Amino acid sequence: MKGKLIIISSPSGGGKGTLIKEVLMRIPDLAYSVSVTTRGRRPGEADGRDYNFVTRAEFDAFRLEGGFLEYAEVHGNYYGTSAAVTQELTDAGNDVILEIDVQGAAAVMENIPDSISIFILPPSFEALAERLRARATEDAAQLSLRLRNSFDEVNRYSRFDYVVINDNVPDAVRRLESIILGERQRRTRQTGVIKDILVSFDTSKQTLSQD
Repeated sequence: MKGKLIIISSPSGGGKGTLIKEVLMRIPDLAYSVSVTTRGRRPGEADGRDYNFVTRAEFDAFRLEGGFLEYAEVHGNYYGTSAAVTQELTDAGNDVILEIDVQGAAAVMENIPDSISIFILPPSFEALAERLRARATEDAAQLSLRLRNSFDEVNRYSRFDYVVINDNVPDAVRRLESIILGERQRRTRQTGVIKDILVSFDTSKQTLSQD
């Protein structure tokens, strides 16, 4: 069975990365699409694991080749999702998490309507600002830009199928996990196994005993 795309988006600092890492360890047949970006690498990040870090020229060349499922400029940097990578992963039967911004999410939802979209909402603006300051990965100008952009980003929540409020990481992880597992129980995603079960109820192949 072909897998689904799971879009997970939030304002910068919303905690989506932490939640994603947890559910990837908990749920089988779940994969992560590593995005391509032109932004600089942060301390502790690894190329090919956190992002595929490229130059602007390399990004533009890949874009012109039609290599992106979606791409967008976010906070002054470019981000994109490889169409070939996601296709390979879903064809192998994996549900694939796309950790993308609200612009990229809108593009995927338009082009792939059966994708699953989840918005991670911080409990308050103050909590978001504190998380961004605490991670200390942006200078003052970048921090200010991300906080300004968050006002527009949180107002996009209504375009998503689900909203997970990230007020407490363990609880938010359980909520996210329950959405992904619940989606797998849809009738349309279990057609093959249901048909196999129904074959066993073919009374022409059975002798039914009566009391």
